[in-house]
Amino acid sequence: MRRADRLYRLVDHLRGRRCVTAAQLAQWLEVSERTVYRDVRDLMASGVPIEGEAGVGYRLSRHHHLPPLMFSADELAALRLGMAMVSTWGDPALAELAANAQAKINAVLPPSAARLPAAQLFVPDLHDYPVARLTPLRRAIAARQYVELDYCRADGALSRRRVRPLGLFFWGVSWTLAAWCEARDEFRNFRIDRMLACTPQADTFTPQAGRTLEDFFRAVGASQPPAGG
Repeated sequence: MRRADRLYRLVDHLRGRRCVTAAQLAQWLEVSERTVYRDVRDLMASGVPIEGEAGVGYRLSRHHHLPPLMFSADELAALRLGMAMVSTWGDPALAELAANAQAKINAVLPPSAARLPAAQLFVPDLHDYPVARLTPLRRAIAARQYVELDYCRADGALSRRRVRPLGLFFWGVSWTLAAWCEARDEFRNFRIDRMLACTPQADTFTPQAGRTLEDFFRAVGASQPPAGG
């Protein structure tokens, strides 16, 4: 365990407890009591309001609050990978938001975490997928706007659909739109890469029993819908 992580966990163990002995802290952190004494001394020197003394026990001032963000090396790697995936497979607006989120996380990381080497995890941007179509669809879902689709089925047949957009789902190599199709009067999945056009309409819809995203999940009998056709 990195020392920065251990110090954070030590403070976390003290928070909300009346008094904790060095022996108990050593057991929780899997270190020696001497290491606990040294860590507590260093934390107190850096301004963390720890009360108590060796041989008696320690407690944290009830007025102390932990910093809002503290991640382990693996957690940081997972966050960075997720943001890279959003940047590669999300629309430009989502990519910008991911970059902003990464900047905010970097701004509050302690120096020890900021100096961690990047994990060897990559998301190459080598696809030619129409991710820009996600932007109007995301906004239509949020605003509950009807959307008109010019759609090409797998067999090449063309159709125009008026739908209630409900949710967008990423399947690793493609996105689908889960929607209520007004023409078919049923739930349908539409692949984003088969949309020739997607135009949000000015009129909006009100959630209606039997036509919501939750109803969609119940209809397909799964926690996620099928990939669509």
